[in-house]
Amino acid sequence: MAYILLDLLVLLFPLALSFDRKVAFYKSWPAVFPTILVILLLFGSWDVWKTSIGVWSFSVQYAGTWRLMGLPAGEWLFFICVPYACIFILACVRSYIQDHQLPIPLWLWYVLSGAFILAGLLLMHKTYTGIVFLSVAAAILAVRILSPNNFRSSNFWIALAITYVPFLIANGVLTGLPVVLYDNSRNLNIRVGPIPIEDFFFSLSMLLLSFALYDFFGRKQEKHSLHKRVTALE
Repeated sequence: MAYILLDLLVLLFPLALSFDRKVAFYKSWPAVFPTILVILLLFGSWDVWKTSIGVWSFSVQYAGTWRLMGLPAGEWLFFICVPYACIFILACVRSYIQDHQLPIPLWLWYVLSGAFILAGLLLMHKTYTGIVFLSVAAAILAVRILSPNNFRSSNFWIALAITYVPFLIANGVLTGLPVVLYDNSRNLNIRVGPIPIEDFFFSLSMLLLSFALYDFFGRKQEKHSLHKRVTALE
C-alpha cells in the first residue's frame, strides 16, 4: 500500500543513520520512544475524532481497507515514523552545527500563542482550521514550559526549517495522489500545491511538541544516568 511504503521511506534513512558515530542517535532512544508514544496518543486521538466527523477520509486505493478506530495502518505509522525522522534531524543539526542564542524575548511566545487562540476561536466554524490553530497555541505553551530555551536556539529553528523539506515531499504525495481526502467545507480551501495550508500548522504543532518532549525526556534520561553513576560510586 502506498501510504505504508511512504512511511517506511520516511523512516528508512534516519533509522539506518542512527548509528552514525558523531550523532549516535540510538543512545537517545530512551528519550525518543516516550516522545513518539505521547505524540501517537495525542495526535492519533485527534485524528480518530477528525476522521469520525468527516473532516478528512482515506483513499481505499492507496491506504487499503483495514482500519483501527477509523484510521488505516499508514496513518498510525505516520505518527511513529515522522516524529522519529524529525527528531533525528534535530539531533543531527545539534551535532554538526554550532548553536547560537537568539535575542528573542520569551514573552513574545505568549503573545503569539494568544493570537493563535483568537484565530482558532474565530475560525471554529472551519473545524480543521480552528482546531489546528488552537493546537499550535497549545504546542507553543508546551515548549515554553517543557523546553523554553528552544525558542532562543538557532539550531532549533534550523532543524524546524529542514523538516519542512521532507514534509513538502511526503505531504505532497499524500495530498496529491490523494491518500488523504479533505472536506473543503471544514478548512479554508487554500492550498500550497495540493497541500491544504492547515497541514503546515498541523505539522508545526506536532514538531514543536515532539522537540520539546524529546528534550524533556532527554533531561530525565541524563538525570537517571547520573543518579546510577553516583549510586555505583557509593
